Amino acid sequence: MSNIVRLVIACAVLGAAIVMSVFGLWGWGILVFLIGGLVLLTFFLNENMLIAQYFLRKEDTTKAEEWLLKITDYEKQLYKAQHGYYNLLMGLIESRKAPLKSEKYFKKALTLGMKMSHNIALAKLSLAGISMAKRNKREAQMYLQEASKADTNKMLTEQIKMMKGQMAQMDKQQVVRGGYRQQF
Repeated sequence: MSNIVRLVIACAVLGAAIVMSVFGLWGWGILVFLIGGLVLLTFFLNENMLIAQYFLRKEDTTKAEEWLLKITDYEKQLYKAQHGYYNLLMGLIESRKAPLKSEKYFKKALTLGMKMSHNIALAKLSLAGISMAKRNKREAQMYLQEASKADTNKMLTEQIKMMKGQMAQMDKQQVVRGGYRQQF
């Protein structure tokens, strides 16, 4: 359902609640007001994204992907502030299947913008992992530094430390005929 339609329905239901309250039907007015508030809340927080986040927390990516794919055109169905989060969720799901293909989602999420700093740090940390997989150490270091700056709540410090340790191991490896051999 389009976001404009949700807003119109919410205004109509809230208007009906006010009319009921004016005519003395307080019980029904309060109930309809709560329903209108719920419809208005879905304007700002899409139910498909909330359910997809729930399944991602439970690590059930197939169900999370099902719910995200129900959003056919995210530019029309989501509030503008949610566009970056939609791409972040799609990138997280895609990174489980094909990590190198998820790069476009993380970059788009960063360009569209997100309000929470730990989500920005998560996107940059994921981009650092993709850069390491591509053997691009300079870009990976840049993304790691940006991720550590964006992680103001220190929620991803352990993952950043682990990534830095993997980057140190990357220096010790030498490419030999398609495989990797460690130098001693």
